[in-house]
Amino acid sequence: MDKQMPWRQAAQILPRPLLEGLSALGDGRLESAEEYRLRRGSPMTVLLPEGETETGGPAVTEDHLRQVLENATQASAHTVLDRVRQGFVTLRGGHRIGLCGTAACKEGEIVTLRYLSSLNIRIARQIRGQAAKLLPELTEDGRIVSTLILAPPGAGKTTLLRDLIRVLSDGEGIGPHRVGVADERGEIAALWRGEPQLDVGRRTDVMDGCPKAQGLSILLRGMNPQVLAADEITDPQDAEALVRAAGCGVELIATAHGARKETLQKRPVYRGLLEAGVFRRLVVIERRRGGRAVRVEGL
Repeated sequence: MDKQMPWRQAAQILPRPLLEGLSALGDGRLESAEEYRLRRGSPMTVLLPEGETETGGPAVTEDHLRQVLENATQASAHTVLDRVRQGFVTLRGGHRIGLCGTAACKEGEIVTLRYLSSLNIRIARQIRGQAAKLLPELTEDGRIVSTLILAPPGAGKTTLLRDLIRVLSDGEGIGPHRVGVADERGEIAALWRGEPQLDVGRRTDVMDGCPKAQGLSILLRGMNPQVLAADEITDPQDAEALVRAAGCGVELIATAHGARKETLQKRPVYRGLLEAGVFRRLVVIERRRGGRAVRVEGL
């Protein structure tokens, strides 16, 4: 990633009036910023650990929203919107812009956004050292076992997943592994013209931008991985791909939305994975006032 502070790098795409308002909050507070939220007709806000805080800038306009996209992609907003199907754009450095507005659909699928109403710039951060502390509980006889990371949105499951991939790939505290990453949304490795912007290790191969199920299948067939990783399993096809991979002797690391182990049994896509015995360990992340708690359970 760029040597700039992540919050500064993500802020570079903001129009000058909004950037000036953001700067008024001060570097000290912005170092812990998680998101910049731009909603038409309201001042920009910053998501900090204590909650959303308004900046001192002007109300966000349609021109501001379009300029953010143009700055981020070096293309016209119209061109960008025509290729947005999943509601986000990944930036250099791993930051991601989520988009909302009026969708134009064809045969039930979104083909473009006619009007923008809001943007959410999620700030990517590389946090090393988390996985090393958990590794002894995630291994047997010196080998990683398939692990599911469970956490509510914004609790840091993707950050932990990335660090676990890096540790396994580089062989920190364990023998090095070949790791294949199905990075559908570009949040894990954040490829930029083929080069990872976030450190996922020297022995990691990444399939970026395609559906997870297809990415997992391509990696399994072509890259001979020892470990396969994917973020946010939500689709039955993703779960089926994981079951097939497990049957080929590959260890798996994935994440899921949820607050407690019990929630997995209530959702068919996760219940099927549990019944198939795909995962051996569960890492649960809980957000708490002033921080978070992480624990490992058996499955």
